[in-house]
Amino acid sequence: MKLYFSRNPNPRLAVAVARHLGSPVEFEFAAPFADGQAERFLLLNPTQRIPILEEEGGSLWEADAIACRLSRLAGSTFWRVDDDEPDMIRWISWGKGNFVQACDMVHFERGTKQRYGIGPADAAKVEEGLELFHEASLILEAHLTSRDWLCGDTPSYADFRMATFLPYNDVAGLPLAGFAAVSRWYARLEGLSAWRKPFEGLEAPPLPPVPG
Repeated sequence: MKLYFSRNPNPRLAVAVARHLGSPVEFEFAAPFADGQAERFLLLNPTQRIPILEEEGGSLWEADAIACRLSRLAGSTFWRVDDDEPDMIRWISWGKGNFVQACDMVHFERGTKQRYGIGPADAAKVEEGLELFHEASLILEAHLTSRDWLCGDTPSYADFRMATFLPYNDVAGLPLAGFAAVSRWYARLEGLSAWRKPFEGLEAPPLPPVPG
């Protein structure tokens, strides 16, 4: 199996999952939108985006699907397979439309647009993202006050997915510190080496810097 990745948020998520599970994959850094790469990657994913998991006989794209596949191959409950599965899927679904979406909105304006010279940050979009972040964080704070992980007693894919953009908070500047339980939860994630340093030992050029 080969996992095509970059240092951007969703590919990083897939690499962290593979590292956490000890998946027997070959990691290959990819830039599908670079000159001359379209034909190759469109055969693997009609959206041309990574991450992509290439296996004999086909390919799988989208980080959530890849996480499910790798967890099943590992015989792991990281992707829940018991009565906790609906709860895990609930947090993945809610997160992508709320907490993760809020983080993405702010990171895109303050990080992505600046890294790639797309234009100045849109203050209105940042404010909209921060408002959604606050609303979503209140819900997470209440849930995490009396528990270590989102679903069950061990980390699941829901935790990884919810935290997709938090490794980039040095540029996004989301007010995570204002939510004590959420901050403790993320510190626990940072205690997992696969999450903290997924690219260790891999050939992975750094992201372009954000201008000061």
